[in-house]
Amino acid sequence: MSAQTRYHGDMDHTLTPSALRLAMLMSGFGSRERRLIAEAGNGRDPLSALAARGVPAAVLTGVGRIARDEAPALIERLSGTGWRWLTPDDTGYPELLTVLSDPPLGLFVRGALPDGPAVAVVGSRRATAYGRQVAGLIARELAAAGVAVISGMARGVDAAAHRGALEGGGPTVAVWGTGPDRVYPAEHRRLADEIAEHGALATEYLPGTPPRRHHFPQRNRILAGMAPATVVVEAAARSGALVTARLALEEGREVFAVPGSILSELSVGPNTLLRLGARPLLTPRELLDELGVTAAAAAPVAAGRNDHGVLAVLQGGEALAVDDLAERTRTEVPQLLAELLELELAGHVERQADGRYCLARVRPATESQGRS
Repeated sequence: MSAQTRYHGDMDHTLTPSALRLAMLMSGFGSRERRLIAEAGNGRDPLSALAARGVPAAVLTGVGRIARDEAPALIERLSGTGWRWLTPDDTGYPELLTVLSDPPLGLFVRGALPDGPAVAVVGSRRATAYGRQVAGLIARELAAAGVAVISGMARGVDAAAHRGALEGGGPTVAVWGTGPDRVYPAEHRRLADEIAEHGALATEYLPGTPPRRHHFPQRNRILAGMAPATVVVEAAARSGALVTARLALEEGREVFAVPGSILSELSVGPNTLLRLGARPLLTPRELLDELGVTAAAAAPVAAGRNDHGVLAVLQGGEALAVDDLAERTRTEVPQLLAELLELELAGHVERQADGRYCLARVRPATESQGRS
């Protein structure tokens, strides 16, 4: 008699796939079992798929017992804290995760997972001010166009991306490498609450799971798997962001990299990705075009804001270097770079290949209104 036959003789057919998947997680099932289930087509009877592939009947019977006696109690306990357990059989589960080679058994979720277009934005925990600003501006523009921003809620680029998405009024999702009861890093507790209110928190780890080092590369496959495109802003040569990019590429997703200074160690990651064939990202509109999403209307320039600023000193057909602009506008370079990036994202100026800036070829109609 086969393992599958012996298993079916003891199976409780009242058990739901959701309870069975949670019981597998509670039983310690890992990548091997997840891949076997995925290869079988993620059917409604995951234990039968495992039985057919030689998993011992005693193990599967134990999973059935946990699904009957322990999983429902855990689900009920979590519901009191605002978290729920979602599996591929449930409404609202991310469809893109179901086609991963190593999909999670399910997700603990607090908030509402968006069902529209999404982009993952990742980068260094030790991001520079420039990296944090770029991540925030990219996320803000995506969110304003209705694109969900997926990241890992780590320090640096991740946190900047989440905050940018919140400022843009769009949804954002934080994928954790800890259990649903362990906010990490602890100083992001308020940020976590804001994300849950306007998007979702998600993790495949059981309650009580601490932030162990090996959890984060595993977490990254979900982060990349929830979006058709991933953006790397800043990353050192050995970085979790590069792991995310590699996982995205392995799953056939698009990878974009923000070019960086050759003098910065945090540019090694994105610049290496560019050399290996990643697409350079110079403006969020490239992401929106990739997704087939229309950019939000450019905000008008406030009256008087640039009377003595960049737009006032740039002449039609003229291109100026940053140092020249700083001298003409009497602005410190860090502040000027921030203004230039904002004006570029809003469509008012363009950055040329040699690093100089000129007025955009097609100026937003709102600009003339704002300066009249």
